[in-house]
Amino acid sequence: MTKEELKKFELRIKEDYENGKIRAPVHLSGNNEEELIKIFKNISKDDWVFTTWRNHYHALLHGIDSEELYNLILDGRSMSINSMKHRFYSSSIVGGSIPIALGTALSIKLKGESNKVWCFVGDMSFESGVFHECYKYSRNFKLPLEFVIEDNNMSTNTPTNDAWGTKSKIPNDVYYYRYEREYPHHGTGNWILF
Repeated sequence: MTKEELKKFELRIKEDYENGKIRAPVHLSGNNEEELIKIFKNISKDDWVFTTWRNHYHALLHGIDSEELYNLILDGRSMSINSMKHRFYSSSIVGGSIPIALGTALSIKLKGESNKVWCFVGDMSFESGVFHECYKYSRNFKLPLEFVIEDNNMSTNTPTNDAWGTKSKIPNDVYYYRYEREYPHHGTGNWILF
């Protein structure tokens, strides 16, 4: 998908949400299209992708059909898009997908398979203990697990720097990019009455 196609998809979700057609929380992506397009060039369709509640771009770039994704969002599943067929898992629990990604990577290694796991986390989840424990385990046991840190310097609506005082050093063997989010933590920035 192109940057324009990704943005067009999110604009459709934004408009339908503001018109009351989507009657559940949405977490929209924006301003990180180019970074994700580059990263997904490295991700095989046989690889697993684990991500967070802000997952629409990840799902589209990993091959989930835009109409299938749209219907899942319409059904209230914006934050929990999951597909065994596409090897895609998202969770609305902060850091919730990280240990599951680790277990999947361990399974791949034990089975001698050649695919890998990609785990997308926000900068706040990166600061959590679960990230550091899973990162250390995956590196010590040479698991096929790639981490991607998406840094918008926000924990919900609090700057990550304010929440932690200082940020941890980014390991040099993870993918990392910084961006300014286009939309607020959830919703579109407009109050919607259903």
